[in-house]
Amino acid sequence: MAAPTIWFEGTVTKFIAYFRVSTERQGKSGLGLAAQHRKISDFVTRAGTLIAEFCDVQSGKDDSRIELQRAIQLARRENAKIVIARLDRFSRRVSFIASILDQGIGLVCAEMPNATDFQLHIFAALAQEERRLISERTKAALAEAKRRGKILGLNGQYLAAKNRKAADEFASQLRAKLDADVLRRSYSEIARHLNDAGITTVTGRKFYPQTVKNYLSRETGEARPSVPRPSDQLG
Repeated sequence: MAAPTIWFEGTVTKFIAYFRVSTERQGKSGLGLAAQHRKISDFVTRAGTLIAEFCDVQSGKDDSRIELQRAIQLARRENAKIVIARLDRFSRRVSFIASILDQGIGLVCAEMPNATDFQLHIFAALAQEERRLISERTKAALAEAKRRGKILGLNGQYLAAKNRKAADEFASQLRAKLDADVLRRSYSEIARHLNDAGITTVTGRKFYPQTVKNYLSRETGEARPSVPRPSDQLG
């Protein structure tokens, strides 16, 4: 991985921005990142100079994040402070935050820039405890709902049943489009026939031998007897 671009070197306070979002979708859409950029930019404009930026698209539970480790190494080497929009963007564990501060690496939270190291410890501990309590309350509520006979996951079961019905209907329609001669061919040949005819799966994708087998087995209730051929193997 290429070394980070360092934009400025001087005597003013140097900052390294660290951003984090939890999902690939957030990373691509910019949701969450835009707010973090805005908070950090507003702070650095008044407090010093930004020399580098790092961003991870990963859960905050993992403190071995690659870009986070690179930010820490650069901060140590350049005697710079790491600036984050919110404390939970850096880590969700008090022990990790404490270890960074104990190493003498400056950590600044843009939404509370005047917080001391001691206060950061307190805020991190409170946040960690709140997450623990939320988890306990959620587990207790689910256990109570289950005790009362409530069936959990009904929405997922409904969607699964709906998808099965759609797949069954499509399988029936697919078999109706294939004459007896085509149905006697190998799964690879049937897949090629369907793709050449411009017919796609229920999700709009091309057919593969295994896809054909799955649909025909679904419609008939059992797999069509056949001798496996090399051409029927998925690549």
